[in-house]
Amino acid sequence: MERERSSRILLVSRRLLIFTVATLILTVGLFVVSFYYNRFPVSWFCFECGIIGGFVSIQQRLKKVEDEELEYLSQSWIAILVNPIFGGLFALVLYVLFLSGIIESALFPKFAIPEFKGQPFPTTDDLRYFFTTTYPASGSDFAKLAFWSFVAGFSERLVPQMIQRVAKNDDKNGE
Repeated sequence: MERERSSRILLVSRRLLIFTVATLILTVGLFVVSFYYNRFPVSWFCFECGIIGGFVSIQQRLKKVEDEELEYLSQSWIAILVNPIFGGLFALVLYVLFLSGIIESALFPKFAIPEFKGQPFPTTDDLRYFFTTTYPASGSDFAKLAFWSFVAGFSERLVPQMIQRVAKNDDKNGE
């Protein structure tokens, strides 16, 4: 029984390693392409950091996973990918929370955000300009963004809890 468990942990670990390496290659490719086009896609970077955080989280929990869940993980590639993909999505949601200013603190990154020129309503050009020129305000803000994006993927409860807190605060303020 223990031998079978060990072989399943090894199988899942190999799959995690394959996906993590593939994700890192994609991230490096993203950096290379972005430098070529002189445009860095911050949202994709957040998504990739969240995915990597999700992979690390699964790997950390593998030895504590129940036998049934371990068997399921060892039989399904999809089961291994679900948490990291959610981690990437949570990192994107967190990125939006940062951009919107809904959550602010010295712990969180600040951004250089361009003003919309299409008054009174934003135009398609404003949105395109926003998505191509909004960046962390400094090097330390970029590092904070990378850290929090990784944490959003690693801790699958962090972003949902933040959303619940924001919603509760909004309910209190609306009364």
